[in-house]
Amino acid sequence: MGIVNVTPDSFSDGGEFLSTNKAVAHAFLQADLGADILDIGGESTRPGAEEVPAAEEYARVIPVIEALAGRTDKLISIDTRKPEIAEAAKKAGAHIWNDVSALTFTDESLATAKRLNMPVVLMHAQGSPQTMQNDPHYSDVVQDVKLWLARRIHACEKKGIPREKLIIDPGIGFGKSLDHNLALLNGFGEFRDLGCPVMLGASRKRFISMLDDGAGADERLGGSIAAVLAGAARGVSIFRVHEVAESRQALATYSAIKSVNQ
Repeated sequence: MGIVNVTPDSFSDGGEFLSTNKAVAHAFLQADLGADILDIGGESTRPGAEEVPAAEEYARVIPVIEALAGRTDKLISIDTRKPEIAEAAKKAGAHIWNDVSALTFTDESLATAKRLNMPVVLMHAQGSPQTMQNDPHYSDVVQDVKLWLARRIHACEKKGIPREKLIIDPGIGFGKSLDHNLALLNGFGEFRDLGCPVMLGASRKRFISMLDDGAGADERLGGSIAAVLAGAARGVSIFRVHEVAESRQALATYSAIKSVNQ
């Protein structure tokens, strides 16, 4: 899953692809480099980010999706918490709803997901972007996140959204300390028990800089690749990344090595 942030304030590439033309060009580049899914987002949910009005988010992402639809065989994902944006995105040609709030942002989110009948990514976050890094705490981060995601899966199924439509993301960096993130990455295999494909989004995240003397967002490729390979070893199905070519190459090499003498 190649990241396309159509935002002025994303933590690693804010403003770089804010114009429709630049975002579309970047999405096509991600596709050419090997992305299977193009994840289009118009609202930063980095720690401290403010909510973006729906009209502004719509103006950022819908023209990009319209420009991509029908011109690529890649799946298009809309990264949004807002059901009205997800609905507009599907009409524009999107295939997947990637929701960092796991359909909790509004009372209409579950019903909208049921009606749209799109695959949905349910991501765990503790708190909102404004508060999530203030004091994250868990009894056992892997088991607590797993239980929360199980409850969200149950809520979806109760609403009539089948488990086969659901993808789960434990939410690296969303209301987690360094130790929490490392424990989650080590425990990703646990989430396969929930019966849904597991997605990992660790690309360029701050925990990498905490392990490497404050490396800037554009200096975290090594850590990002290490997280991808750790996820691959634990059964992750989808990798949400900035550096598509490097991640694809690392996964291809890992798979080739693993397949020897099997």
